[in-house]
Amino acid sequence: MLLDVQDLHVDFRTRDGVVNAVNGAGFSVDEGETLAVLGESGSGKSVTAQAVMGILDTPPGRITHGRVLFRGRDLLTLGREERRRIRGERMAMIFQDALSSLNPVLSVGYQLGEMFRVHRDASRKEAKARAVELMDRVRIPAARERVNDYPHQFSGGMRQRIMIAMALALEPELVIADEPTTALDVTVQAQVMDLLAELQREYRMGLILITHDLGVVADVADKIAVMYAGRIVEHAPVHDVYKRPAHPYTKGLLESIPRLDHKGGELLAIKGLPPNLLHIPAGCPFHPRCPQVREVCRHDPRPPLYEVGEGRSSACHFWKETIGE
Repeated sequence: MLLDVQDLHVDFRTRDGVVNAVNGAGFSVDEGETLAVLGESGSGKSVTAQAVMGILDTPPGRITHGRVLFRGRDLLTLGREERRRIRGERMAMIFQDALSSLNPVLSVGYQLGEMFRVHRDASRKEAKARAVELMDRVRIPAARERVNDYPHQFSGGMRQRIMIAMALALEPELVIADEPTTALDVTVQAQVMDLLAELQREYRMGLILITHDLGVVADVADKIAVMYAGRIVEHAPVHDVYKRPAHPYTKGLLESIPRLDHKGGELLAIKGLPPNLLHIPAGCPFHPRCPQVREVCRHDPRPPLYEVGEGRSSACHFWKETIGE
């Protein structure tokens, strides 16, 4: 096992009260495996990733409980400098907005080369040569001629490739990609996802793919973890989720995807809005929007993650009804 997140809780202190952004999230990733973390905006996906990476802004955010085991070591117990070394060399993150993540006044070659200057004591000449190699590796045309260009001189898809190159520069064991295809057109999305999958196979790295788009992960993920109100509500192999979802929220997400074989049919949507994380509903957080809600769903305790099959779990009292058993 490469990464094992256990019962993670993250709070944000605000003027209006405590925002319970992550409420007991847990999942694991093995070597060479891809885990897709799905959910609507505000479900806690990105905050979970930031907590795992150790880049959560404190204050106002703080980890109040849980463990983040990387190769068996709890990252939350390490000192700042040791955590920084692991984050730089063994773990990396690809952010969703490449333009704001890259420094606009430094060339992309300088920013790529900085990884080698800081972590490998490379000279400027060596670092620039490695930057060109990385740009070639992620298929940026005319890399040698463009290594001195600035971020704004690249298209959105090319900037995202630069972010991927930066994340993979030191050949990390784990990469977290936080909605890496946001704001890209469908064709470029497919190219970026294919590139990530290819590089993952080459480096045998674990990959956590954070997204709200079920269509993006169908061909690349091994497992899916669905988040709602800061909790994992379903965890299963990817094909099981698409064939027979075991939680009403997952089922609603799947039904909201347009399908070519249902041309002219009604596009379904999950009624209502995600809960206010200042005031999460009692019982199952999804119950105000759930089409199969019962009285027990409205009261504490919240449903645990029931084992619903080999490698599958669902936080629904009535998972059998959802799955069709």
